[in-house]
Amino acid sequence: MDEEEVEENEGEEGDMEVDEGEKAGKSQSNARESHKAQKALQQERKANKQNSALLQDAKRAWSLARQKNIKTDERKKHIDNLMKVVRGKVQEVVLKHDASRIVQTIVKYGGQTERNEIAAELKGHYRALAQSKYSKFLVTKLIRYCPAHRSSILLEFKSHVIRLLLHREACGVISDSYDLYANAYERSLLLQDFYGKEVALFSSASTKGADATESEKASMRKGLAGALEGADAERRKRILAAVKENLDLVLNNTEKSAVSHSIFHHVMWEYLSEVNHVEDETEREKLRREVFEGSQDVLAEMVHTKDGSRVVREFLAQGTAKDRKQIVKTLKPHVEKICKDDDAQLVLFTALDVIDDTKLTAKSLVADITSKAPSLYQSVQGRRSLLYLIVPRTLRHFSPAQIDMIMETDAIRAKTSKKDPTTRQEEIRKAASEGLVATLLDDAGVFEEVLRDAGGSLLVTEIMLYADGEKPQACENLVRMLSAPYPSEDDTKPHIIDIPHSSRAVKTILQGGHFSKQTKAVVPSTSFSPISLVKLWIQTVGKENTQAMAKAGGAFVVATLCDRVRDDGDAKMKKELKGWFDDRFIAQVGDDVRGKSVLLESIRSL
Repeated sequence: MDEEEVEENEGEEGDMEVDEGEKAGKSQSNARESHKAQKALQQERKANKQNSALLQDAKRAWSLARQKNIKTDERKKHIDNLMKVVRGKVQEVVLKHDASRIVQTIVKYGGQTERNEIAAELKGHYRALAQSKYSKFLVTKLIRYCPAHRSSILLEFKSHVIRLLLHREACGVISDSYDLYANAYERSLLLQDFYGKEVALFSSASTKGADATESEKASMRKGLAGALEGADAERRKRILAAVKENLDLVLNNTEKSAVSHSIFHHVMWEYLSEVNHVEDETEREKLRREVFEGSQDVLAEMVHTKDGSRVVREFLAQGTAKDRKQIVKTLKPHVEKICKDDDAQLVLFTALDVIDDTKLTAKSLVADITSKAPSLYQSVQGRRSLLYLIVPRTLRHFSPAQIDMIMETDAIRAKTSKKDPTTRQEEIRKAASEGLVATLLDDAGVFEEVLRDAGGSLLVTEIMLYADGEKPQACENLVRMLSAPYPSEDDTKPHIIDIPHSSRAVKTILQGGHFSKQTKAVVPSTSFSPISLVKLWIQTVGKENTQAMAKAGGAFVVATLCDRVRDDGDAKMKKELKGWFDDRFIAQVGDDVRGKSVLLESIRSL
């Protein structure tokens, strides 16, 4: 190509670049104009909307009132301005997404006067508001912050409670009102719908709200029992049939979320309680069977509340072997969650108490519980579930109130279960022992971690003392921990003896049982002989470490070691221990050593 051709070609390329630049500039210009047009159209549409100016004014005031880091006086000023904007217009704007948040801010940060004003302005619209995706939160806030209006708000739900409970948006309003904010009388207002139209028709208190007399409120607080009070056989039968129909309505609904709410659980427990009072045994069993068959697939959704747990426990206690097997099958996938919940674990305890087929229990429940022991021991509820397998109903770990609740099904168990309770407990303990020991104590690393934990040390003590079978590996792991140099060379990881709860656990294990305040003596365990642990201690921990413990934080533990050798040791063991604690050693024990007198007394008794 010659120079002319090259110049000509370059000129053409330059022209092309200019054309493309002009096109790009025009394209950007067109985009800007299009954007401006769209924005103008959007502003026009907003302006044409109902209450557009109102919302714009409210949003300006709201942006100031909702700030987090402002002084109280300044916030009050902004809330007052916001209230002036929306006063008289709350009903018109509250269903909108952004406007609903504006009113919620007034309720959250405003005074009681502003809250009551908004609550009064929305009177008559609460059922519709509860079903809205956005305004439902405002209804919950008003129920929470406006106790003077709470009864009247809940009365607007009357005859619609079940429908609202089944509604995707409104169910949270009903549930939170019942669980968190309502008093006993206000709860009874929500429960009335479940009892049927006949009860609602003849219950004058249910329509009066806060104006009801104290005697009327007292009658309503009794719930279903109060509605059936003084009723003849036919009326009682009609009311129970109405309750059953409403329970079925919830159970058969495609939206199963309603069965997890405590208001539903309460009604179901009321129904079962009244069914137990039906005189005809055949009719009583028929009614119980119907509600069980309708709810057996959702029982796992009910165990987390007090009443729901009691319902499932009733089914376990009253049921046949086949019923109990079905309940266990339903609960099995949720065992770990059940173990960690205060109310749900009562269902687990009842299952362990009433099911005669302990092989089924061991396979379906006990094995799952013991396998989860490393995570369960870390919470109070989880530890309690593990402890119930080996030391059920002991006051060391279960309060009298908890034991009373567990015992609620004992009277029924006496009629429906054939196996002796003591035999059942022994079989459960035997089934759980191997798994607990293997999971927590046979692994030296896990054992030390559990023993160093305050709650875990209690569990270690009970497993060592009361789990069935020999525990040689566990004893070796414990002694290996004790044989670590004393005091610890690592300030971040103190010796086991210097950890108070761990030291108490070692002392109790060496005693071979727990000290009884009633008898003022140790109650020895029949499942553990501590002398084998003592022999390992003498062989492994040795003289130097034991003396160091005795002269510092382990005086009580070493005193217990001496007592055990004195009572159960042979002549060789006693002679060796006496050699460790001669007069020279005694002279080295300082007066500041806690437990010195107990230690010296135990040494002299060898």
